[in-house]
Amino acid sequence: MQLLSSNELGSLIRNVDSGTEAQRETVQTIINDVKEQGDKALFSYTEQLDGARLNQLLVTDEEFQVAWQQLDQEEVSILKEAAENIRAFHEKQTRTSWMDTQENGTILGQKVTPLEAVGVYVPGGTAAYPSSVFMNVIPAVVAGVERIAIVTPPSSEGVIPAGVLVAAQLAGVTEVYKVGGAQAVAALAYGTETIPRVHKITGPGNVYVALAKQHVYGRVDIDMIAGPSEIVVFADRSANADEVAADLLSQAEHDARSSSVLVTDSELLAQAVKEQVESQLAILPRAAIARKSIEEYGGIVLCNTLTEGIDVVNELAPEHLEVLTENPFEWLGKVKHAGAIFLGRYSSEPIGDYFAGPNHVLPTSGTARFSSPLNVDDFVKKSSVIAYSQAAYNENYEKIARFARLEGLEGHARAVETRKENDA
Repeated sequence: MQLLSSNELGSLIRNVDSGTEAQRETVQTIINDVKEQGDKALFSYTEQLDGARLNQLLVTDEEFQVAWQQLDQEEVSILKEAAENIRAFHEKQTRTSWMDTQENGTILGQKVTPLEAVGVYVPGGTAAYPSSVFMNVIPAVVAGVERIAIVTPPSSEGVIPAGVLVAAQLAGVTEVYKVGGAQAVAALAYGTETIPRVHKITGPGNVYVALAKQHVYGRVDIDMIAGPSEIVVFADRSANADEVAADLLSQAEHDARSSSVLVTDSELLAQAVKEQVESQLAILPRAAIARKSIEEYGGIVLCNTLTEGIDVVNELAPEHLEVLTENPFEWLGKVKHAGAIFLGRYSSEPIGDYFAGPNHVLPTSGTARFSSPLNVDDFVKKSSVIAYSQAAYNENYEKIARFARLEGLEGHARAVETRKENDA
């Protein structure tokens, strides 16, 4: 891992990946094909890109039953407990409609309405992600979304991982389609013969999925443009080097473009972590991916003080932040920018990925400066309610008309004044 000072952060700063021109053109072509050809395009791209020749896209009841049989009882029990933890956390985020009646009889309020239809993208490829199912579906269910559809790429045999299907049913979804990539995003946004369109798309994917989501935004809403995973460990001399190294590698193994950074004021810890990373890489199954990530996007930032270090953390605005100091809570108020904050030795990042309850769909690429984790609010919309009383109208119509004319909008002014004329 490269050893840097707090003035050498350039190589560690992440930006949202806008893809190459060739990638954007590919996505545009795929989206156009799906819009024009519907299911035919989905079958064609699934065979071309995933090696699966399908005769239908929708997962059948029989496939769900087989999936349940493939998991042992302990695995099912763990999934159930994780789902309960995630549901309990998100239930605390729910909002209700409200009305406020003023003394003059005016009623102002806000109506909270769940989205009607949501599409969830669950990645496939090198691993199965039942956790992605839970984190995207459960807050939507809690919000009251009527219809939730999952899209996920099949294996070359046309199979969806058992854990994904079981997690889908545990979360409350049976509408699962065997399609991935930009073509799946296009199907959700525009609809095909088999897949009805949705109003919002959530869930992470590769660069083609991200570019497709970016392209269809406006036709539908999206959660965010997710980049490669990131972790920053903010630690002092009290941290255990082997634990810090393990936490850094837990993100490095995700993707060769993942970022894993240690920020510390301890040169002793910095050197020990560097050695531990090398040692642990030697026995990590996904070592090739993790090593490339560590070498190209990893680093150790050695600061003069922890106060200087927390400034570095806020500059990086990481997706995941672990605080491994003697008194981690004393730093919580100083953290301005982070997707999720893990405090203390026993709060390793994977605990948030799978089990604790908070959502693991988090802002990446520095967007934690202005955005939040996926939550129940992402699956509702809010409408303002205005019922102006006659008394309030009589008191304020002249002011409102004057305001409209200040903006040069005579029609607005007259729309307010005409009621007074009719009341005369």
